[in-house]
Amino acid sequence: MWGIGVSVYFVAVIFRTSLGVAGLDAADRFHVNASALSTFSILQLLVYAGMQIPVGLLVDRLGTQKVLAMGAVLFTMGQLGFAFSPSYGTALASRALLGCGDAMTFISVLRLGTRWFPVRRGPLVAQLAGLVGMAGNLISTLVLARLLHGVGWTPAFAGSALAGVVVLALVLLFLKDHPDGFEPVPLPHQGAAYIRRQIAASWREPGTRLGLWVHFTTQFPAMVFLLLWGLPFLVEAQGLGRGTAGELLTLVVLSHMAFGLVYGQIVARHHAARLPLALGTVAATASVWAATLYGPSQRAPMWLLVMLCVVLGACGPASMIGFDFARPANPPERQGTASGITNMGGFVASMTTLFAIGVLLDATGDDFTVAFSAVFVLQLLGVSQILRLRGRTVRRERERLVASRVETVHVPA
Repeated sequence: MWGIGVSVYFVAVIFRTSLGVAGLDAADRFHVNASALSTFSILQLLVYAGMQIPVGLLVDRLGTQKVLAMGAVLFTMGQLGFAFSPSYGTALASRALLGCGDAMTFISVLRLGTRWFPVRRGPLVAQLAGLVGMAGNLISTLVLARLLHGVGWTPAFAGSALAGVVVLALVLLFLKDHPDGFEPVPLPHQGAAYIRRQIAASWREPGTRLGLWVHFTTQFPAMVFLLLWGLPFLVEAQGLGRGTAGELLTLVVLSHMAFGLVYGQIVARHHAARLPLALGTVAATASVWAATLYGPSQRAPMWLLVMLCVVLGACGPASMIGFDFARPANPPERQGTASGITNMGGFVASMTTLFAIGVLLDATGDDFTVAFSAVFVLQLLGVSQILRLRGRTVRRERERLVASRVETVHVPA
């Protein structure tokens, strides 16, 4: 069951990241500059981020199957629309539709994991979901890029949309929200008041807010690199061929998959390692970016670019740690809402950085050193919020642990 659900996320990530390998082609096809090109990804992420809380509420209310089915319909329509778009405006609308469908996948997969796996496996299952998503990114980098330059724009994007039809059929025919006999207590419909209570109760938990800021601070450097600006940076600023640049993007994905397995095992066994892993990843990312951008030579040596791509691979797994703060802070009936709030973090940061880099590139005549310096501003903001919230979150987790032990002691035999 989890495999069916995660296959939908896999396809959604292929569609989401398809622009990362087609950015230069899109600029030529629609005759747009860097700022307009970044608008594709910004709009897609804006829709994605804006949908997170509504999707979380939908998952809590309707269940996984219905939400995943809606998501598959929307992102498949978006990919098809992008394939046949005759103008920049229709292409933008297609990416927005794709972002709306994409937004419905990951939270649904997280909810599916909580229904089909024991609680102790939560961190590892979440990391595995992220790993499968990065496998989708790998397909986009390796397969879709070759299709794009082999058969052309419309056949490549329209052909890939068939994968959306396949996963939609799997969801409708076979997916079940939960094992038989483990149906959740149905939630009565209470309208807007219920929605406000769900959001407010989730937000009041320091663990939810800390999860959001961990996700915000860790995810966006790799997302920005893979989603749009990595290929132009490597080709135009570093002077690499497209083939070599594609191999480095693939390295980011492979590194993500390796780090995902390691981080998932560590967090599952050592709960206290969550913040050190997250903050360590931020520090490593900032250090390697600084060395790449501000090194003595205009172009970084290949070994440093390889190191940058390896370190960027840790950003995605580190962002998953945010859910490991939000999950224990909220009861089962709020898991979708809390996950939606957390998941907003990295996508808001990615959207902001994508826009900032595009504007700075146009303003400075394609100076990537100045443009990519926007990364450090958002990292500094995120780290300050993590440090502010960590104490309250730890205290609340200790209080819940003590309370659960007291309840266990007083339960009659």
